[in-house]
Amino acid sequence: MRPTVNPDTCIASGNCSRTAPRVFANLEENGGFVSIIDENPPESEWPAVRAAEEQCPSATIHIEKDDGLPAPGPT
Repeated sequence: MRPTVNPDTCIASGNCSRTAPRVFANLEENGGFVSIIDENPPESEWPAVRAAEEQCPSATIHIEKDDGLPAPGPT
């Protein structure tokens, strides 16, 4: 699983960094917009990354499988 972000749609809500702080950050020097701090998070972080994707109000976060295709949601 690999999280990606669309910087053009981010509204700097901070939901992602509160939900998955080991994967996302809203850095002040970046205007509070999202940055990925772990592009290949361990499996233990996947639930938090999926929650961050679901909670993003601007649909900025996307999850891809390692082959570049969208990852399926939780079953």
